[in-house]
Amino acid sequence: MAQHGFPSRNAQRRREIAALAARMMAEDGIGDFGFAKRKAARRLGIGDGEVLPANAEIEAELRTWQTLYQGEEQTGRLADMRKAAAGLMRLLAGFRPYLTGGALDGTAARYAEIEIDLFPESAKDVEIFLLDAGFAFEHRDMRRHAPDAPEMALALDWEDIPARLSIYPAGAERGRRQPRARLAQVEALLAVAGN
Repeated sequence: MAQHGFPSRNAQRRREIAALAARMMAEDGIGDFGFAKRKAARRLGIGDGEVLPANAEIEAELRTWQTLYQGEEQTGRLADMRKAAAGLMRLLAGFRPYLTGGALDGTAARYAEIEIDLFPESAKDVEIFLLDAGFAFEHRDMRRHAPDAPEMALALDWEDIPARLSIYPAGAERGRRQPRARLAQVEALLAVAGN
């Protein structure tokens, strides 16, 4: 418990971890909150038994870091990523694309990739479409095997920006809870920003 207006030791450690994790995400391109906070804790010499900050705490620190140290760069990067995402979503319209991740929520770090969720009738349809259109792509390793994990993930470059396509079963479209946007919503974000 905090005494005399000072934060508790645990609260201070959580804040330190969140700040370092946010900095690593902004500068080093780490896109996974869990990985960033574990790496930050290790770098600070804080053991696994300590209470780690929530993703929301890191996201708040990330937004602060980007505003303070990457203001114009961040604004330009975000606009470029959203424009590119809109084009890629138009191309992939038949697979029910949604923009998600940092390009949508405004926290896209320096080396972030465009993250698009697809809900095709078959994951192979996406591969065939990309091959027929002449796009080079790579399969991404699936890190987790949770029930809500994608069936497949593909990586490609789109307008000189890396993109990740996470391919889910068609029936999973309604069950997703992660913030996401259809093409019309992405275009509205671009219009508001004057792009």
